[in-house]
Amino acid sequence: MARFKEADERLLNKTVCMSCSVTNPAKATRCRKCGYSNLRPKAKESRKS
Repeated sequence: MARFKEADERLLNKTVCMSCSVTNPAKATRCRKCGYSNLRPKAKESRKS
């Protein structure tokens, strides 16, 4: 995680396309690259163990 709350908000408050894995703005309803409408929130924690 970043040191500042504002930085965390800017880096993590995004959505990710389930089809092409492109990051999109948080309020997006469709992917900006492929137009797919199934978006998920970006993970807030690292997946590495």
